[in-house]
Amino acid sequence: MNSEPNNTSSIISKVWSFCNTLRDDGVGYGDYLEQLTYLLFLKMADEFSRPPYSRVLPIPKEYNWESLKEKSGADLETHYTRLLLELSHARGILGQIFTKSQNKIQDPAKLYKLIDLIDREQWSAMGADVKGQIYEGLLEKNAEDTKSGAGQYFTPRALIKAMVACMRPEPMKTIADPACGTGGFFLAAYDFIASPENYTLSQDQKEFLKYKTFSGNEIVASTRRLALMNLFLHNISDFDSETFISPADALVSDAGVRVDYVLANPPFGKKSSMTFTNDEGEQESDDLTYNRQDFWVTTSNKQLNFVQHIRTMLKSDGRAAVVVPDNVLFEGGAGETVRKKLMATTNLHTILRLPTGVFYKQGVKANVLFLDNKPAAKEPWTREVWIYDFRTNIHFTLKKNPLRFEDLRDFIDCYCPENIARRKETWHAETNPEGRWRRFTYDEIAGRDKTSLDITWIKDQSLTDLDNLPDPDVLAAEIIENLEAGLESFREIYSKLSHS
Repeated sequence: MNSEPNNTSSIISKVWSFCNTLRDDGVGYGDYLEQLTYLLFLKMADEFSRPPYSRVLPIPKEYNWESLKEKSGADLETHYTRLLLELSHARGILGQIFTKSQNKIQDPAKLYKLIDLIDREQWSAMGADVKGQIYEGLLEKNAEDTKSGAGQYFTPRALIKAMVACMRPEPMKTIADPACGTGGFFLAAYDFIASPENYTLSQDQKEFLKYKTFSGNEIVASTRRLALMNLFLHNISDFDSETFISPADALVSDAGVRVDYVLANPPFGKKSSMTFTNDEGEQESDDLTYNRQDFWVTTSNKQLNFVQHIRTMLKSDGRAAVVVPDNVLFEGGAGETVRKKLMATTNLHTILRLPTGVFYKQGVKANVLFLDNKPAAKEPWTREVWIYDFRTNIHFTLKKNPLRFEDLRDFIDCYCPENIARRKETWHAETNPEGRWRRFTYDEIAGRDKTSLDITWIKDQSLTDLDNLPDPDVLAAEIIENLEAGLESFREIYSKLSHS
């Protein structure tokens, strides 16, 4: 098969148009994506078992790709359901991809057509970027489908790419994400390290990148499956690999592994809770607090727990970039303790304040914290915090004006990834009070109420300049964001009151 761009786009449009056909039967993007994952995996396994690869793969003959192609009608449906069940018990990545798999395509004729569609292409001959493009496109479409809630597992790729560009991960170092969703951070880090513009990799470095660099957790089975397939299609891991994405809740305990980098966007929603059935047979939820010796403070606030856990995961010179909601910057009590400890034990050198309208889950006001872990010392390691206000007077919408990598270029330049000691403020009290890049000393922050890192200094134009308001749809989207964020806070207050 040739790999011309128009060929790629024709495959993408075929895969898409079939998705639309199935939607009429009530099969959403998520379910379609899962079925595509199973079938693609089997088709590629079939291709790799033939010349020139001739690999011996752990798929029993009676449940391989050929076995699906031979059947149609009710026979096909029965066989496919049986195949999914059998392969879910397999070892390695095979069993992991088929964990809890179910057939969601009830019409055997459409299942037959999907198998035929996949069978017509030589997937193993395509470049990883082509296969990845097809799959990432589907993941993004799935995230946009707000009703499914899949958006919370999908971080905007432009933001991920910018975070990786600031971190500049190096070859032969380990990278983890304790809430990895569909694997976006792994792929961006992989692309950065594999790019000839950044490094020329030796054979050993290539092997390490493919098999030993990444590790993560994802507790939602269907999301974890998509992450495994996403990595597999990008040539990270292969058929024989033991998977490096654990289904365990990362917060339950310290696994003891220490890594060079953590890149993460832990789930939003502040409470960790467990649902159980009480004596009357009713469902109740109980706030979950993790009693961990390595945590500075015990709290049921999931975000603060993730920040503490990520600090634990780092080697003594490890580095992290983490997306956190605003409350982590200003909340009192446990929040203040975590901020003080973080500034004492790590160099919390940068905060990027993100605009609204960039996440698929609405009502999210978030920031990226960049920190370098340090060995124990008497004095706090954070001497100054640099804040880039990318929120005030900045407006994005997912549909009409989505965030692009170029929009973050100024931040990356200010961040100065090659040497953060050379940073220069763009803010100046007299000459540039609207400058977005500003430095605050440790003492200035320590003197603030609750050691708050929630700092703004730029005038909000929408409050003063009524002639230059953003478009109505942008304003409407921002009103929704603010209402959603407010609702989230009220829900928490309500749940606290009803539990007390």
